[in-house]
Amino acid sequence: MEANTIFTLPVRVYWEDTDAGGIVFYANYLKFFERARTEWLRSLGIQQRDLKETSGGMFVVAETTVKYLRSARLDDQLLVTAQLEQIGRSTLTIKQQALCGDTVLCEGSIRICWVQAETLKSSRIPSNLLEILQ
Repeated sequence: MEANTIFTLPVRVYWEDTDAGGIVFYANYLKFFERARTEWLRSLGIQQRDLKETSGGMFVVAETTVKYLRSARLDDQLLVTAQLEQIGRSTLTIKQQALCGDTVLCEGSIRICWVQAETLKSSRIPSNLLEILQ
């Protein structure tokens, strides 16, 4: 899979994902997005735990912009996407959506930053990782 291809992850809405009104609690879309980003990296052969162990670095979320357009409900089958939008020296911006059928329920842009695990200071994304992502 190429890094800029739209990656999709099926996600079922469970009881624990909903609020008292029976709709997906807004913060849970960020969890769905996190899962899709993790699986997108995994599909590229990038294991986040291995990255930390071998390079001493890791990705952390630096910024999110999210628009909530429609509600998902209990038992809905969603497709959550992740697509690389921009590569910087120390950051990646990933465009994400949660869809139910053809309907976009939620969309966002998530910027993740490469940091040194021990200090949490921003640093350049390692070149071998950039090669996979470009």
